[in-house]
Amino acid sequence: MVIIVMLLQLLFLAWIIKEKYEISNFIALMTISCIAILLLFGYKYLDLHHEDYEYEKVVVVIWVPIGAVLCYYINIHLNLGPVIAAGIIGTAASFIPSFNNSSTYLKQLPVPIYCGTFVGMSSALIIPSLSFVIITGILAALFLMLSKNLFLGIGGKLGTIAFASVVFITFLNWITA
Repeated sequence: MVIIVMLLQLLFLAWIIKEKYEISNFIALMTISCIAILLLFGYKYLDLHHEDYEYEKVVVVIWVPIGAVLCYYINIHLNLGPVIAAGIIGTAASFIPSFNNSSTYLKQLPVPIYCGTFVGMSSALIIPSLSFVIITGILAALFLMLSKNLFLGIGGKLGTIAFASVVFITFLNWITA
């Protein structure tokens, strides 16, 4: 997961450098190589995970695509916008544990649902259909499952997971189109 995040950072930096500064491929490659080395030192310096590797359970992360679909529906089809849609779904998800206070399963659901809302906040220009939302939500669920012990104490984990999923699916769509 750390490698995926680093590759996404490098990909976006490459596009920004190449497009904004209209420089040669060699200079862009050298600049990105220097940035990659700095990122590697940054990742080495930060303690991004514990030594033990745990994975989130599938029955928990299956709620990521559900949160994505619900948020996308409110965002696009009800035309309420991404922030209101994420707020509605996130607030509703926060009340799920109160249905049964002794259930450990229900206590785990708000996080994956809220992760899905970040996927559902995407524009219809980026994710054009519900099938794309479902596929992106499944990929975000996979990333959430794999990153249980990664990026602990660093803010933005759920948004980063959703962002990486959207970028990856959009990139695959762009390649195959």
